[in-house]
Amino acid sequence: MEIFDLLLQLLTDTKHTLEVIMQNYKTWTYLILFIIIFAETGFVVTPFLPGDSMLFAVGALVAGEGTGLNIWFMLVILIAAAILGNTLNYRLGKYFGIRVFKENNKILKLKYYHQSHEYFEKHGAKAIVFSRFLPIFRTVAPFVAGAANMSFGKFTYYNVVGGVAWITSLLFAGYLLGKIPFVEQNFEILVVVIAVGTFLPVIFAALKSLFKKKEKVADKETEA
Repeated sequence: MEIFDLLLQLLTDTKHTLEVIMQNYKTWTYLILFIIIFAETGFVVTPFLPGDSMLFAVGALVAGEGTGLNIWFMLVILIAAAILGNTLNYRLGKYFGIRVFKENNKILKLKYYHQSHEYFEKHGAKAIVFSRFLPIFRTVAPFVAGAANMSFGKFTYYNVVGGVAWITSLLFAGYLLGKIPFVEQNFEILVVVIAVGTFLPVIFAALKSLFKKKEKVADKETEA
């Protein structure tokens, strides 16, 4: 229950909660953060777990004094969590994905499965890499890749590329920038900016899709 409470607090007070974890759990912090990243990327139902802002905060705190944690070991642990999490998610998608797509299903139609398969054959690499930097999408993308029967070898290559890029960039951004006085004084604001910033592309894509649908409806009405 205590760990569960800490996870909830991570969503609202990232830096302070991480400080509590590092102080109370010492080297067990590696395992706790491994589990969080693994779960966030490994299960399609857990996109709410902290990701980008937490990685930045972890880097900043490890750069400080008193944690006793090593940035390089943290890097390896979290990269492993990100890669293994996506691999599990892919396997779950491959196992369950096609089973939830039915010919007469109004939401998960079988044709959607075939469309997803075609998309990942053409653009799967880009989707796997760039989805790492987008909340929700990084949780959904590997599941859909598995469901769409994307080649495991191809998926693994870009899973590793995306995982290394995601963890390294955010962890070291926090590690290098966290020591700057301005960043230290406005840390919580910066964490919020990172969290909001990562959601902006998702919101933009949703609005763009909505406007396109309205345009198509308007064109059909005009033709009629």
